[in-house]
Amino acid sequence: MTRGLPGLGELSRPARLRPGARVAIVSPSGPVPAERLDAGLDVLRGWGLDPVVLPHVLDRHPEFGHLAGDDADRARDLTEAWCDPAVAAVMCARGGYGAQRMVDLVDWAAMREATAAYGRPKPFIGYSDITALHEAFATRMGVATLHGPMTATVAFVKDGPTQDSLRATLFEPESVRVLGLPTARTLVPGRAAGVTLGGCVSLLAAELGTPHARPSARGGLLAVEDTGEEAYRLDRLLTQLLRSGWLDGIAGIALGSWAGCGPYESEIRPVLLDRLGALGVPVVEELGFGHAATALTVPLGVPAVLDADAGTLTLDAPALV
Repeated sequence: MTRGLPGLGELSRPARLRPGARVAIVSPSGPVPAERLDAGLDVLRGWGLDPVVLPHVLDRHPEFGHLAGDDADRARDLTEAWCDPAVAAVMCARGGYGAQRMVDLVDWAAMREATAAYGRPKPFIGYSDITALHEAFATRMGVATLHGPMTATVAFVKDGPTQDSLRATLFEPESVRVLGLPTARTLVPGRAAGVTLGGCVSLLAAELGTPHARPSARGGLLAVEDTGEEAYRLDRLLTQLLRSGWLDGIAGIALGSWAGCGPYESEIRPVLLDRLGALGVPVVEELGFGHAATALTVPLGVPAVLDADAGTLTLDAPALV
């Protein structure tokens, strides 16, 4: 692990799962549809895992319908799941919105102590709004995480390749060292090495200026995507990251899906090329992760090589040990 501030280099990799492992399901963000959660739990059971649902996963906030219950309860679920020695991995039920409201209520000190006691961190899995927690695990814990599908999402319940990518990452991580779907293509040519980071562009921009934010993505391989951001809003988000200096010295960029952001070829792609092309680093588009029908699991906090010409992101080592 890199010395100094966590989150700025290679992070501590979690332990792989074994058959029969207990996986805790938490809901840090939006409300969870019960039927889809049940379907996702069946998928995990089919893998030979033992999923357990934390007490507040199916809660609804009494005033704000966009939240899965009270902020403190959602934070407590995450803390308790991570600190429970019987739990081998923590998986989010869905994204939406709400992680930023609860991230500072999580007992990070207790979670650091628990990790030290285990000797190895647990896999933490999620994407979308969970980006705020990926960043927190990096900067407050020094722990690598998995940008991957969540239990109560359509892709996880219905898409075979999405399930296969996560399952292989959790059980046989050496088998998924090279990431990329056939859709991947070059936006800016070249090849670069660095440590992976990223998530939703909107959440990364929202992290700027907060007390525990990563000060820079310098030297990193940034994997980003988003959903529901029209071209002008995506332009604004990327411009904010550029103007803040957060992208100064970035090594390379992998772009995922842009579901609901507008016509890709005529509106989104030109914005991405205009805002990111001037950085002079390799950029690959449509690598195959994020809010899409198929969503590959992308480890965050591990060293890798981005080959924009080949359309691949290759991990230097397996995501889990």
